[in-house]
Amino acid sequence: MELFDIGILTSTIRLSTPLILCAIGGLYSERGGVVNIALEGLLLFGAFSAAVVAYYTGNPWLGLLAGAVTGVFIAFLHGLVSITFLGDQIVSGMGINILALGVPAVFSGAFFNTPSSTPSIEKILPSLNIPVIEDIPLLGEILSGYTVPVYLSYAAVIITYFVLFYTIFGLRLRAVGENPKAAESLGVNVIRYKYYGVLLSGLLAGIGGAFLSVGHGTQFIKNMSAGRGYIALAALIFGKWHPFKTLLACLIFGFADALQMRLQGVIGIPVQFIQMIPYILTILVIVGFIGKAVPPAASGVPYRKG
Repeated sequence: MELFDIGILTSTIRLSTPLILCAIGGLYSERGGVVNIALEGLLLFGAFSAAVVAYYTGNPWLGLLAGAVTGVFIAFLHGLVSITFLGDQIVSGMGINILALGVPAVFSGAFFNTPSSTPSIEKILPSLNIPVIEDIPLLGEILSGYTVPVYLSYAAVIITYFVLFYTIFGLRLRAVGENPKAAESLGVNVIRYKYYGVLLSGLLAGIGGAFLSVGHGTQFIKNMSAGRGYIALAALIFGKWHPFKTLLACLIFGFADALQMRLQGVIGIPVQFIQMIPYILTILVIVGFIGKAVPPAASGVPYRKG
């Protein structure tokens, strides 16, 4: 079996999807001055709610919607603690991550008599083929045949770049993240824009979670995000809070994940060491780039109006 072929490229694209959605969501939040380390928890809550709704309704699209709505709701709670009540943003985010390890297990036990997973759903999100492109050799295999969240993740990157750098909304959001006092003096509602950033992060991360359970998989499994929220944060730092650079970082991490799956059983070392590849890469990125990447000036700083 070849290690590098079309299959590993398509796997990279699929495995990068939750990372891209999470990282771009985190970009909105941090550009607005709120550190959202809760991305891991948002993924898990989104994945669980999507799986439950898709199972009971038999409709994966409703599951996708449920994941998005749940992500927004959980992100609102993070905003309530860190923006309205001026709580520590890191503590709030970690609290959500910890809750995401236990709350889905409790509800899964109540609904399905098992805390480890939900039942498999009959229908998952369908793959979409792009007309014309699907008929082009090689290119059709690489670019066509994915589910909606995959295409949405790349659209989110392009839209985010345009919104941040070419719209009044983006200008105000970036101003709030850099100098909220100055933004307020110009009539910008700082609190509102901080909430906009946090809620957008919840929306995108919730969709990323739904992809894991109803787009890429067929059920919710306890801790199925496997640290992807933290890896997305590393990608955001590596990408220096820029949409396209963040996309590149997510693709690198996605490739590392695809590679470790391909290497399992191929080379003669314990599988546990192979599975460590994406996480080792994350540590190397943080150690190598966190000192060079400068976040928005007011990121993580509680804001008191007036």
